[in-house]
Amino acid sequence: MVQKQFGTADRAADFYDRQMHDFLTPPMREFIASQTMVFLSTADAGGACDSTFRAGPPGFVIALDDRTLTYPEYRGNGVLASVGNITENPHLGLLFIDFTRHHIGLHINGSAELRTEQEQRAEYPRLPRDTAPGRQPQMWIHMTVEEAYVHCSKHIPHLEPAPRPRASETDRPKDAAYFTEREPAYPAASGADSGDSTAGSRRLRRLWLRS
Repeated sequence: MVQKQFGTADRAADFYDRQMHDFLTPPMREFIASQTMVFLSTADAGGACDSTFRAGPPGFVIALDDRTLTYPEYRGNGVLASVGNITENPHLGLLFIDFTRHHIGLHINGSAELRTEQEQRAEYPRLPRDTAPGRQPQMWIHMTVEEAYVHCSKHIPHLEPAPRPRASETDRPKDAAYFTEREPAYPAASGADSGDSTAGSRRLRRLWLRS
């Protein structure tokens, strides 16, 4: 409908015919094996979306065959937003982007399920071990590929890998405090507005803890 509205239906049909696959081509699998990061998109049962990021050594997302991907989930902040969404809604979108060499991206959409370390290794005993030294996967995300297609290079920036500065060399706050409220540079509002704001924050916190 939108394609007809904007006059792109013919171009879209050509893209589907040439670029859209329901499996991973050999070049796609080779590309995935070289990637150190991926962006994930999930949604809960009501369609509320969430996006996040995963990184690891080259090939930490593993193409088990031309229709199946898997990657490990490690202990994080305990929120488990993506994992929680997958338990309600299995649809998962992945976006790999090469920022350094070929400046190209790969979209992969499909359905995912959660598997324990024991379940995944029983079926795939050759999965790599110790990809994150000192850490053990809490679970594996097991994805069945439904769509795979290119993301064009037009607006992908060029990024050069560089050593990461030590935290002691920067004045940045710790992660847990980075986006939290800091001491205001001006006097706090008084009266009803201030009270309403505080009450609203408490209500949100209570709703979050109950969810």
